[in-house]
Amino acid sequence: MPEQTRTGILIPQNYQPSAKALAGKTILVTGASDGIGRSAALSYAAHGATVVMLARNVEKLEAVYDQIEALGGPQPAAVPFDLSQDNEEAFISLAGVIEEQLGNLDGLLLNASILGQRRAIEQSAWNDWRDVMQLNVHSQFLTAKSLMPLLREAPRASIVFTSSGVGRAGKAYWGAYAVSKFATEGMMQVLADETENTSNIRVNCINPGATNTAMRRAAYPAEEPSSNLSPDAIMRSYLYLMDDASTGRTGCSFNAQ
Repeated sequence: MPEQTRTGILIPQNYQPSAKALAGKTILVTGASDGIGRSAALSYAAHGATVVMLARNVEKLEAVYDQIEALGGPQPAAVPFDLSQDNEEAFISLAGVIEEQLGNLDGLLLNASILGQRRAIEQSAWNDWRDVMQLNVHSQFLTAKSLMPLLREAPRASIVFTSSGVGRAGKAYWGAYAVSKFATEGMMQVLADETENTSNIRVNCINPGATNTAMRRAAYPAEEPSSNLSPDAIMRSYLYLMDDASTGRTGCSFNAQ
């Protein structure tokens, strides 16, 4: 059985990624245009990976693309894609495009999510609740499901879900976001158990913790943003889970801080 009951663990203290830790790997990052997704895309590219970046904002995607090229990393792929759409065929087509243009996939970071309303459940609007679940849960299911055949072809593949502290212990007024992160933890555990003995795929969660992102600033408007670590400062954990150094670790829920 995978280590499904292990939550809140840290990566090994002695882990130090080599300059080419991800050389030869192709990694897809959702929500790659800003915040943690942007930092992950840049960090993966800087360590040798070919990065496939998904996001809705074309202008921001192009900016990250240019930054990766400036780093001298492998040529990335910027794919404008609306992860919130309720259309399985679009996700299947996306997987087909990636297979046709890149041929393989070694890693998947499911990072895109929205905060939604922060209010009591009895005061939550149905449309907002549905929108949060669509992006934070359903799109992750559709993305992972569609890309599993490609991931199975990799010698060693890694799927990383993005969790949250409020997805491990319920917290008042976090509504749909907290529930979506509980679902994320559960999806990770189920997929890890399904793949542990039948494939080369490891599946884990990572809780980034309090990080200076647009979502954090929206959730805590009175908080001093600089009191939290920048997304760049937590990338060591994200690198570890994509690096072959984490081979054998599956069903775990890590803390980046």
